[in-house]
Amino acid sequence: MDEVYGSTTAPQPKTSCILVPSKHLTKQRFVVKTMEVLLSFVAFVVEETVTSCLSCNTLYFFEFVSCTAFLFTLLLLTLLSTSLHRRVGITCWSELDCGYTAVIFLLFILASALFTAYNGGSDVEKSAAAFGFLSSAAFFLDLVLFLKTNGLPFPTRKPEPETGNEPQSEAERLNDTAGD
Repeated sequence: MDEVYGSTTAPQPKTSCILVPSKHLTKQRFVVKTMEVLLSFVAFVVEETVTSCLSCNTLYFFEFVSCTAFLFTLLLLTLLSTSLHRRVGITCWSELDCGYTAVIFLLFILASALFTAYNGGSDVEKSAAAFGFLSSAAFFLDLVLFLKTNGLPFPTRKPEPETGNEPQSEAERLNDTAGD
């Protein structure tokens, strides 16, 4: 018995399962982003076990950066590795991903360096700072892989020719007195 509909007319099921590699995320970067999520989570959890602080401001800054990196990287990983990114309404995913990764790398390396310099020297604080540096390395690797694969995603502006400064000649004379 012949089928009424051919395989080309079958509807494609809409799924939001993991789609790697995709337009926005290669397999390598998926693995690195997963490492970023795990390392920043461990840095945050270890930091939360610190019972006393010599310089609490650096501890709080490290806490903020590690928690932010964990939550937002998990969100970005989920969006970029599934079809959910189509429902958000953002069209500049490359710029967002590159900019976010660069900013979090800089914040994580700064927070880790400050936390290393201004802590009480406990093993827990040293461990948290170590995971902060490992997270920073993962974000740096992600940025390098992104730039190697995609290049710099931000559009460069071409210098526009200046207009309006030069006088323009008229095509017709307004007061033609030659015929009088």
